[in-house]
Amino acid sequence: MTGNREIHLASRPEGWPTEDTFRIVDTDIPKPGPGEIVVRNQYLSVDPYMRGRMNDVKSYVAPFALDAPLDGAAIGEVVASEAPGTAVGTTVLHGLGWREYALLDATAARPVDTSVAPVSAYLSVLGMTGLTAYAGLLGVAAMKPGETVFVSAAAGAVGSLVGQIAKLKGAGRVIGSAGSPAKVERLRALGFDAAFDYHDGVRESLRSAAPDGVDVYFDNVGGDHLEAAISTMNLHGRAAICGMIAQYNDTEPPAAPRNLALVIGKRLTLRGFLVNDHNDMRAAFVRDVAGWLRDGTLSYDETIVDGIENAPAAFLGLLRGENLGKMLVKV
Repeated sequence: MTGNREIHLASRPEGWPTEDTFRIVDTDIPKPGPGEIVVRNQYLSVDPYMRGRMNDVKSYVAPFALDAPLDGAAIGEVVASEAPGTAVGTTVLHGLGWREYALLDATAARPVDTSVAPVSAYLSVLGMTGLTAYAGLLGVAAMKPGETVFVSAAAGAVGSLVGQIAKLKGAGRVIGSAGSPAKVERLRALGFDAAFDYHDGVRESLRSAAPDGVDVYFDNVGGDHLEAAISTMNLHGRAAICGMIAQYNDTEPPAAPRNLALVIGKRLTLRGFLVNDHNDMRAAFVRDVAGWLRDGTLSYDETIVDGIENAPAAFLGLLRGENLGKMLVKV
């Protein structure tokens, strides 16, 4: 092949992105210079945080540039190398997704062992997704055995792992919310003690599922889910704020939570976090998760969309909640 397809950001969306937000661009396959490698991407990740990067605002990560390829986690095979120590044929994890071929400095790529797990797992359960679940639950929220845990967007990539890890680490009760009856059934199959469809009413459903209150809330949604969790949380409850997908496309300020005053009397802790702040937990994460995968006590779901040209559709589907587990694009 002599061509390389990339997905560029064509415009900054107001509210919900559309297919017109993106543009497919044909370029030449890059050639490596000294210390560089070219990777033929096999899988790329689409993630909710990418919606924020489409806005031209200051945040914890730089916004995507207009008329330039987007980026994000990807995994693939080295097809050309001018870097001593990185051989052609090596499978590497890196940060230049949304394209078929990526040119990068070899130091920015991490080799992975494909004999341990399928290639795609390094973008989900063994990658940033898994560490986010592990560090948020055990580090940020400091879950203790016997506690009741509530997870929003629990059938998603992070949430489904949070619930399972909570059970494996001794949680007394684990509750999840999801967006369809099929997803609710999947949560029960994964070992959640209770699960509900948020369309049936978040606050009422959570109160019914957690009659003795919630000690730990892992928030992927924000809005009405956070409000319901605050109402239901016990004294000294902790919330790990991972994401707020319910309001990423809103053009007006969110209506909820309207009960933040409860944080005072209940002495709650609401703590936002980024996974990169918790690399000190990576060794424990790899040890635990590898063991759970090996003995079959941890499961993970992937929704795979085929073709780089369908990456925008995969991302839009993610925002609409069409994925079960991790949303990936097979390049």
